[in-house]
Amino acid sequence: MSIPHVAPLAPEVDIIGIDIGGTKTHLRLRNRLGERDLVLPTSEWRHRHWERDANALIAIAMGFAEGAPLAAIGIGAHGCDDKGECDAFEHAFNQATPLPVRVVNDAELMPAAFGLERQIGVVAGTGSIAVCRTAEGEMLVAGGWGWIIGDEGSAASLIRDAARAVALHLDRGQSEDEPLVRRLFKALDIPSAARIGSRLGSLGGAKEVGSHASLIFEAADEGSALADGVIRENGLALAELTGRLKLRGSKATAVVAGGSVIASQPRLWNAFRSGVLDIWGPEMTLHLHEGPPVEGAIVLADRLAAEHVRQS
Repeated sequence: MSIPHVAPLAPEVDIIGIDIGGTKTHLRLRNRLGERDLVLPTSEWRHRHWERDANALIAIAMGFAEGAPLAAIGIGAHGCDDKGECDAFEHAFNQATPLPVRVVNDAELMPAAFGLERQIGVVAGTGSIAVCRTAEGEMLVAGGWGWIIGDEGSAASLIRDAARAVALHLDRGQSEDEPLVRRLFKALDIPSAARIGSRLGSLGGAKEVGSHASLIFEAADEGSALADGVIRENGLALAELTGRLKLRGSKATAVVAGGSVIASQPRLWNAFRSGVLDIWGPEMTLHLHEGPPVEGAIVLADRLAAEHVRQS
Protein backbone atom coordinates (compact mmCIF):
# COMPACT_ATOMS: atom_id res chain seq x y z
CA MET A 1 0.00 0.00 0.00
CA SER A 2 1.23 3.52 -0.80
CA ILE A 3 0.58 6.76 1.04
CA PRO A 4 -2.70 8.63 1.39
CA HIS A 5 -3.00 11.15 -1.43
CA VAL A 6 -1.31 14.46 -0.64
CA ALA A 7 -2.83 17.15 -2.85
CA PRO A 8 -0.15 19.00 -4.84
CA LEU A 9 0.18 22.74 -4.30
CA ALA A 10 1.88 23.38 -7.64
CA PRO A 11 0.46 20.77 -10.04
CA GLU A 12 1.10 22.91 -13.12
CA VAL A 13 4.93 22.75 -12.94
CA ASP A 14 7.55 20.06 -13.51
CA ILE A 15 9.48 18.90 -10.44
CA ILE A 16 11.91 16.16 -9.46
CA GLY A 17 12.11 14.32 -6.15
CA ILE A 18 15.25 12.37 -5.25
CA ASP A 19 15.82 9.76 -2.56
CA ILE A 20 19.56 9.17 -2.05
CA GLY A 21 19.86 5.87 -0.24
CA GLY A 22 22.93 4.06 0.93
CA THR A 23 22.46 1.51 -1.86
CA LYS A 24 20.42 3.16 -4.60
CA THR A 25 19.30 6.60 -5.73
CA HIS A 26 15.68 6.97 -6.86
CA LEU A 27 14.63 9.97 -8.97
CA ARG A 28 11.00 10.72 -9.78
CA LEU A 29 9.88 13.30 -12.34
CA ARG A 30 6.37 14.71 -11.99
CA ASN A 31 4.82 16.70 -14.81
CA ARG A 32 1.39 17.28 -16.32
CA LEU A 33 1.45 13.84 -17.93
CA GLY A 34 2.11 11.95 -14.71
CA GLU A 35 5.22 10.50 -13.10
CA ARG A 36 8.19 8.45 -14.21
CA ASP A 37 11.16 7.01 -12.33
CA LEU A 38 14.87 6.46 -12.67
CA VAL A 39 16.81 4.23 -10.24
CA LEU A 40 20.59 3.87 -10.25
CA PRO A 41 23.28 2.69 -7.81
CA THR A 42 24.37 5.49 -5.49
CA SER A 43 27.97 4.35 -5.90
CA GLU A 44 27.83 5.33 -9.59
CA TRP A 45 27.82 9.05 -8.82
CA ARG A 46 28.33 9.78 -5.12
CA HIS A 47 31.82 10.53 -3.84
CA ARG A 48 31.03 12.14 -0.45
CA HIS A 49 32.19 15.55 -1.67
CA TRP A 50 29.40 18.15 -1.53
CA GLU A 51 30.26 20.14 -4.66
CA ARG A 52 31.21 17.15 -6.79
CA ASP A 53 28.11 15.23 -5.76
CA ALA A 54 25.80 18.20 -6.33
CA ASN A 55 27.13 18.73 -9.85
CA ALA A 56 26.88 15.02 -10.65
CA LEU A 57 23.30 14.72 -9.42
CA ILE A 58 22.17 17.90 -11.19
CA ALA A 59 23.56 16.49 -14.44
CA ILE A 60 21.67 13.24 -13.88
CA ALA A 61 18.44 15.10 -13.04
CA MET A 62 18.68 17.36 -16.09
CA GLY A 63 19.32 14.41 -18.36
CA PHE A 64 16.35 12.61 -16.83
CA ALA A 65 14.12 15.67 -17.40
CA GLU A 66 15.18 15.68 -21.08
CA GLY A 67 15.38 19.43 -21.27
CA ALA A 68 12.03 20.17 -19.67
CA PRO A 69 12.13 23.27 -17.42
CA LEU A 70 12.04 22.27 -13.76
CA ALA A 71 10.49 24.36 -10.99
CA ALA A 72 12.16 22.67 -7.99
CA ILE A 73 14.04 19.63 -6.72
CA GLY A 74 13.45 17.96 -3.35
CA ILE A 75 16.14 15.66 -1.97
CA GLY A 76 16.32 13.26 0.95
CA ALA A 77 19.94 12.23 1.49
CA HIS A 78 21.24 9.24 3.41
CA GLY A 79 24.35 10.41 5.27
CA CYS A 80 23.24 14.02 5.80
CA ASP A 81 22.91 13.35 9.50
CA ASP A 82 22.76 16.83 10.99
CA LYS A 83 21.57 20.26 9.96
CA GLY A 84 25.07 21.41 9.07
CA GLU A 85 25.51 18.56 6.57
CA CYS A 86 22.08 19.12 5.02
CA ASP A 87 22.81 22.84 4.70
CA ALA A 88 26.26 22.20 3.19
CA PHE A 89 24.84 19.86 0.54
CA GLU A 90 22.00 22.29 -0.19
CA HIS A 91 24.50 25.14 -0.55
CA ALA A 92 26.48 23.05 -3.05
CA PHE A 93 23.32 22.63 -5.13
CA ASN A 94 22.68 26.37 -4.94
CA GLN A 95 26.14 26.90 -6.41
CA ALA A 96 25.51 24.32 -9.14
CA THR A 97 22.06 25.44 -10.33
CA PRO A 98 19.66 28.39 -10.08
CA LEU A 99 16.84 25.92 -9.44
CA PRO A 100 15.30 25.90 -5.95
CA VAL A 101 16.64 22.80 -4.17
CA ARG A 102 15.87 21.54 -0.67
CA VAL A 103 17.99 18.88 1.06
CA VAL A 104 16.87 16.93 4.13
CA ASN A 105 17.87 13.65 5.73
CA ASP A 106 16.27 10.68 4.02
CA ALA A 107 14.29 9.83 7.17
CA GLU A 108 12.49 13.16 6.81
CA LEU A 109 10.95 11.91 3.58
CA MET A 110 8.70 9.60 5.60
CA PRO A 111 6.55 12.26 7.33
CA ALA A 112 6.85 14.48 4.24
CA ALA A 113 5.15 11.76 2.21
CA PHE A 114 2.13 12.09 4.49
CA GLY A 115 2.17 15.88 4.32
CA LEU A 116 3.27 16.04 7.97
CA GLU A 117 5.66 18.71 9.25
CA ARG A 118 7.96 18.56 12.30
CA GLN A 119 7.08 14.93 12.92
CA ILE A 120 9.43 11.99 13.47
CA GLY A 121 10.69 10.06 10.47
CA VAL A 122 12.33 6.68 10.98
CA VAL A 123 14.22 4.70 8.35
CA ALA A 124 15.03 1.02 8.75
CA GLY A 125 16.64 -0.26 5.58
CA THR A 126 20.34 -0.60 4.80
CA GLY A 127 20.87 1.59 7.89
CA SER A 128 18.57 3.20 10.43
CA ILE A 129 18.04 6.64 11.92
CA ALA A 130 15.29 8.77 13.51
CA VAL A 131 14.95 12.46 12.69
CA CYS A 132 12.58 15.35 13.38
CA ARG A 133 12.59 19.14 13.36
CA THR A 134 11.60 21.48 16.17
CA ALA A 135 9.30 24.46 15.68
CA GLU A 136 12.45 26.60 15.38
CA GLY A 137 13.85 24.39 12.61
CA GLU A 138 16.47 22.64 14.72
CA MET A 139 17.19 19.13 13.45
CA LEU A 140 17.06 16.42 16.12
CA VAL A 141 18.77 13.14 15.23
CA ALA A 142 19.04 9.79 17.00
CA GLY A 143 20.91 6.76 15.72
CA GLY A 144 22.57 6.53 12.34
CA TRP A 145 25.88 5.36 13.84
CA GLY A 146 26.53 2.57 11.37
CA TRP A 147 25.91 -1.15 11.73
CA ILE A 148 29.13 -1.94 13.59
CA ILE A 149 27.93 -0.12 16.72
CA GLY A 150 24.32 0.86 16.02
CA ASP A 151 21.75 1.20 13.20
CA GLU A 152 19.18 -0.67 15.26
CA GLY A 153 16.55 -2.45 13.17
CA SER A 154 18.52 -2.14 9.94
CA ALA A 155 19.29 -5.09 7.69
CA ALA A 156 22.97 -5.23 8.60
CA SER A 157 22.39 -4.82 12.33
CA LEU A 158 19.82 -7.60 12.32
CA ILE A 159 22.45 -9.92 10.85
CA ARG A 160 25.05 -8.69 13.35
CA ASP A 161 22.72 -9.42 16.26
CA ALA A 162 21.65 -12.75 14.75
CA ALA A 163 25.28 -13.83 14.52
CA ARG A 164 25.86 -12.85 18.13
CA ALA A 165 22.69 -14.67 19.26
CA VAL A 166 23.78 -17.81 17.41
CA ALA A 167 27.29 -17.62 18.89
CA LEU A 168 25.93 -17.32 22.44
CA HIS A 169 23.42 -20.11 21.76
CA LEU A 170 26.20 -22.47 20.70
CA ASP A 171 28.51 -21.30 23.48
CA ARG A 172 25.90 -22.50 25.95
CA GLY A 173 26.03 -25.96 24.39
CA GLN A 174 22.63 -25.72 22.75
CA SER A 175 21.54 -27.45 19.57
CA GLU A 176 22.94 -26.65 16.14
CA ASP A 177 19.63 -27.88 14.70
CA GLU A 178 17.91 -24.57 15.33
CA PRO A 179 16.38 -22.69 12.34
CA LEU A 180 18.39 -19.48 12.77
CA VAL A 181 21.62 -21.41 13.33
CA ARG A 182 21.08 -23.56 10.24
CA ARG A 183 20.09 -20.66 7.99
CA LEU A 184 22.89 -18.37 9.16
CA PHE A 185 25.56 -21.05 8.69
CA LYS A 186 24.27 -21.88 5.21
CA ALA A 187 23.81 -18.30 3.96
CA LEU A 188 27.18 -17.07 5.25
CA ASP A 189 28.99 -20.33 4.39
CA ILE A 190 30.30 -20.63 7.97
CA PRO A 191 32.49 -23.76 8.26
CA SER A 192 32.36 -24.01 12.07
CA ALA A 193 31.13 -22.14 15.14
CA ALA A 194 34.62 -20.76 15.71
CA ARG A 195 34.41 -18.88 12.41
CA ILE A 196 31.11 -17.00 12.98
CA GLY A 197 32.75 -13.68 13.81
CA SER A 198 35.50 -13.81 11.18
CA ARG A 199 33.03 -14.84 8.46
CA LEU A 200 30.71 -11.96 9.36
CA GLY A 201 33.63 -9.54 9.32
CA SER A 202 34.73 -10.73 5.88
CA LEU A 203 31.42 -9.92 4.19
CA GLY A 204 32.22 -6.24 3.71
CA GLY A 205 30.00 -3.23 4.41
CA ALA A 206 26.39 -2.74 5.41
CA LYS A 207 25.01 -3.53 1.95
CA GLU A 208 26.76 -6.91 1.75
CA VAL A 209 25.98 -7.87 5.35
CA GLY A 210 22.38 -6.68 5.18
CA SER A 211 21.66 -8.62 1.99
CA HIS A 212 21.19 -11.70 4.18
CA ALA A 213 18.60 -10.20 6.56
CA SER A 214 15.65 -12.12 5.13
CA LEU A 215 17.02 -15.35 6.61
CA ILE A 216 16.18 -14.08 10.10
CA PHE A 217 12.51 -13.58 9.26
CA GLU A 218 12.40 -16.92 7.47
CA ALA A 219 13.84 -18.57 10.57
CA ALA A 220 11.23 -16.86 12.74
CA ASP A 221 8.49 -18.14 10.43
CA GLU A 222 9.99 -21.60 10.91
CA GLY A 223 9.58 -21.24 14.67
CA SER A 224 13.00 -20.02 15.77
CA ALA A 225 12.89 -18.46 19.22
CA LEU A 226 16.37 -17.04 18.59
CA ALA A 227 15.25 -15.24 15.43
CA ASP A 228 12.09 -13.98 17.08
CA GLY A 229 14.16 -12.52 19.91
CA VAL A 230 16.54 -10.77 17.51
CA ILE A 231 13.63 -9.20 15.64
CA ARG A 232 11.81 -8.14 18.80
CA GLU A 233 14.92 -6.60 20.37
CA ASN A 234 15.77 -4.71 17.20
CA GLY A 235 12.22 -3.37 16.90
CA LEU A 236 12.29 -2.13 20.49
CA ALA A 237 15.76 -0.62 20.02
CA LEU A 238 14.53 1.17 16.90
CA ALA A 239 11.61 2.55 18.90
CA GLU A 240 14.05 3.76 21.55
CA LEU A 241 15.53 6.11 18.94
CA THR A 242 12.24 8.03 19.01
CA GLY A 243 12.44 8.09 22.80
CA ARG A 244 15.82 9.83 22.60
CA LEU A 245 14.24 12.52 20.45
CA LYS A 246 11.55 12.94 23.10
CA LEU A 247 14.22 13.40 25.78
CA ARG A 248 15.84 16.10 23.63
CA GLY A 249 12.66 18.10 23.35
CA SER A 250 10.68 16.73 20.43
CA LYS A 251 7.01 17.71 20.59
CA ALA A 252 6.05 15.37 17.76
CA THR A 253 2.63 13.78 17.74
CA ALA A 254 3.29 11.36 14.88
CA VAL A 255 5.95 8.84 13.89
CA VAL A 256 6.26 7.69 10.30
CA ALA A 257 8.50 4.69 9.67
CA GLY A 258 9.67 3.34 6.35
CA GLY A 259 12.55 1.71 4.56
CA SER A 260 13.07 -1.60 2.84
CA VAL A 261 13.21 -3.75 5.98
CA ILE A 262 10.46 -2.39 8.21
CA ALA A 263 8.08 -1.86 5.29
CA SER A 264 8.37 -5.48 4.20
CA GLN A 265 8.60 -7.30 7.54
CA PRO A 266 5.49 -7.16 9.77
CA ARG A 267 7.30 -8.77 12.70
CA LEU A 268 9.75 -5.86 12.90
CA TRP A 269 6.99 -3.26 12.45
CA ASN A 270 4.89 -4.82 15.22
CA ALA A 271 7.83 -4.82 17.65
CA PHE A 272 8.64 -1.22 16.74
CA ARG A 273 5.03 -0.12 17.12
CA SER A 274 4.78 -1.76 20.54
CA GLY A 275 7.95 0.01 21.66
CA VAL A 276 6.83 3.43 20.43
CA LEU A 277 3.49 3.15 22.22
CA ASP A 278 5.25 2.13 25.45
CA ILE A 279 7.50 5.21 25.22
CA TRP A 280 5.03 7.84 24.02
CA GLY A 281 1.65 6.53 25.06
CA PRO A 282 -1.62 6.59 23.13
CA GLU A 283 -1.27 10.25 22.11
CA MET A 284 1.35 9.27 19.52
CA THR A 285 0.06 8.41 16.05
CA LEU A 286 2.02 5.80 14.10
CA HIS A 287 2.19 5.38 10.35
CA LEU A 288 4.00 2.83 8.21
CA HIS A 289 5.10 4.22 4.86
CA GLU A 290 5.07 1.23 2.53
CA GLY A 291 5.70 3.16 -0.68
CA PRO A 292 9.09 4.34 -1.94
CA PRO A 293 10.60 7.22 0.09
CA VAL A 294 10.88 9.28 -3.11
CA GLU A 295 7.18 10.02 -2.66
CA GLY A 296 8.19 12.29 0.21
CA ALA A 297 10.81 13.97 -1.96
CA ILE A 298 8.12 14.80 -4.52
CA VAL A 299 6.02 16.44 -1.78
CA LEU A 300 9.07 18.49 -0.70
CA ALA A 301 9.72 19.60 -4.28
CA ASP A 302 6.06 20.48 -4.80
CA ARG A 303 5.95 22.61 -1.63
CA LEU A 304 9.20 24.34 -2.61
CA ALA A 305 7.90 25.06 -6.11
CA ALA A 306 4.67 26.49 -4.66
CA GLU A 307 6.66 28.81 -2.38
CA HIS A 308 8.59 30.19 -5.34
CA VAL A 309 5.45 30.58 -7.46
CA ARG A 310 3.88 32.67 -4.68
CA GLN A 311 7.02 34.81 -4.37
CA SER A 312 7.32 35.48 -8.10
